[in-house]
Amino acid sequence: MSKTILGISAYYHDSAASIVRDGEIIAALQEERFTRLKHDPRFPKRAIEFCLQQAQCDLTDLDAIIFYDKPLLKFERLLETYFANAPKGIKSFIRAMPIWLKEKLYLKSVLRSEFRALAGIDKKTKLPKLLFSEHHLSHAGSAFFPSGFDEAAVLCLDGVGEWATSTAWHGTSKTSASKQTKELKPIWEIQFPHSLGLLYSAFTYYCGFRVNSGEYKLMGLAPYGEPKYVDLIFEHLVTLNEDGSFALNMDYFDYATGSRMVNKKFEDLFGGKALPRDSKIGQKQMDLARSIQVVTEEIVLKIVSHLHSLVPSDNLCLAGGVALNCVANGRIQNESPYKNIWIQPAAGDAGGSLGAAFVAWHHYFNGCEVEGKEVESTKKAASLDKETNPDNMKGGYLGPSFSNDEILAVLNEQSLDYQIVSENNLYQQVSEYLQDGNVVGWFQGKMEFGPRSLGNRSIIGDPRNSKMQSTMNLKIKYRESFRPFAPAVLAEDVDKYFEQSTPSPYMLLVANVKKDLCLDTDDSLFGIEKLKQKRSSLPAITHVDYSARIQTVHQETNPEFHKLLTEFKQKTGCSVLVNTSFNVRGEPPVCSPEDAIRCFLATEMDYLVMNNIVLAKDAQPKDAIEKAKSIKFEMD
Repeated sequence: MSKTILGISAYYHDSAASIVRDGEIIAALQEERFTRLKHDPRFPKRAIEFCLQQAQCDLTDLDAIIFYDKPLLKFERLLETYFANAPKGIKSFIRAMPIWLKEKLYLKSVLRSEFRALAGIDKKTKLPKLLFSEHHLSHAGSAFFPSGFDEAAVLCLDGVGEWATSTAWHGTSKTSASKQTKELKPIWEIQFPHSLGLLYSAFTYYCGFRVNSGEYKLMGLAPYGEPKYVDLIFEHLVTLNEDGSFALNMDYFDYATGSRMVNKKFEDLFGGKALPRDSKIGQKQMDLARSIQVVTEEIVLKIVSHLHSLVPSDNLCLAGGVALNCVANGRIQNESPYKNIWIQPAAGDAGGSLGAAFVAWHHYFNGCEVEGKEVESTKKAASLDKETNPDNMKGGYLGPSFSNDEILAVLNEQSLDYQIVSENNLYQQVSEYLQDGNVVGWFQGKMEFGPRSLGNRSIIGDPRNSKMQSTMNLKIKYRESFRPFAPAVLAEDVDKYFEQSTPSPYMLLVANVKKDLCLDTDDSLFGIEKLKQKRSSLPAITHVDYSARIQTVHQETNPEFHKLLTEFKQKTGCSVLVNTSFNVRGEPPVCSPEDAIRCFLATEMDYLVMNNIVLAKDAQPKDAIEKAKSIKFEMD
């Protein structure tokens, strides 16, 4: 009998909803895309409504709703931590208790009230079964169950769930004619307060970035620095064992009970107070970023090496916030004993909603028989690379899409100028825009799930243009000049440009640019001065260490973006484009036509392409542009 399951994550950061029917993903997306509040932690009402719409069912039709972690276990950890450190942390304890006693401690009742309000039903109407997964089990489920592997080792590294901060699992499968059952078995775990994710976040905080959103900035800053603090970190902050297990010296950290990530002893160790938010970055922050990146990579590689001795599979799945560290992922790909790596694109808490839904399907419902439906081994499922990289995430394109009629209604309401271009001419016309050095907003099909824009809500440009990085950073994204941009490349051509031959559909692997494309540079330059040099024939996507965060574009999962890259290749000989998320600093990637139009008008973007509808900036009414520019964004 068919089963439809809704998974949700909420009340910490990046709330999201996902819906799975008979082991197949129907929809998944973050609440922030609707509310426009970056990392929105609130109950994901709009995301749930979209999921139900896509599944063509009402809330009461669901077989189960599952929350991504267990709040009572998290409360237990909170109490034990405060009691163990008392009286230290009393102010933090007093701040935390009211919201726990009012909402989180009684989350089951809170959720039921929210669902009743959403569905417009009273207490007499029975709600679907409400389940709770454990936080790291949800992460593991998001990694293994949609990966397409029948068997794999699974590694989850993040800040903290209930108690666990790092966990390893073994995923296995059993398949019959009409039933497929997958199972995750725990191998080991490391518990709070010892956390690789929180160690990285401590340096994020110390360098002046926002915790839980600025970690990727720290990663992008690392190549500008030198690893001069690595020994200091290993000597004072973290003990690393040969099996990859580690322990933090909590004398230097304040996150367990305080309102700051680090304390005075940490600041004394590194010679100064934490940098205030949005301060000017100096060489010290660059060196700290490089050092903690090196430490993180060393710890991760030791963990993975030991995990292979426990689960000697060919396959490894990754999830948790640390799995968004694409530099470490690239080293796992190249240096670990695992042959095939699959990383959940929504690796953070948002992906926990999807993992929880899969946990309910496979663990609670035991992958129940689906009447009249033949189930094949997932190794035979539609995939990006059928031999080594099966994938049941549908390319990550799991959110809303919009018809031409819906787009035109918005354009006409705002009295904007546009042209409708035939599909035969669209890709050629956009390729010409790009070749001429223009920046294009590319809005197509279903919105991506997770933090990366993968060619459906993207801002794109010509990677051969030496001015493109600074133009996009300063005039489009309004963000720090050091931030690198990612290349989108035809999957079949990836090894022509990069030291990589495996797919990277979710922009989660870093590899070096091919040496024959690289240029000689002045090695005497340090820090941000490195930005001034052209490092390859694709300067807009080549980071200062000659690396790039790669997205391979596949015809099977994104035919429109693949067509554009193919046309650009025919025109220029280059099958690479700059691809960055369609947003400005301080807001999430755009979701709707209204979002895309506002972002287009408020920035120095040259063209906006929504489906086959094209807007040129210089043809738009001045009052519409001024109105869009007057809207202020929170600077993260």
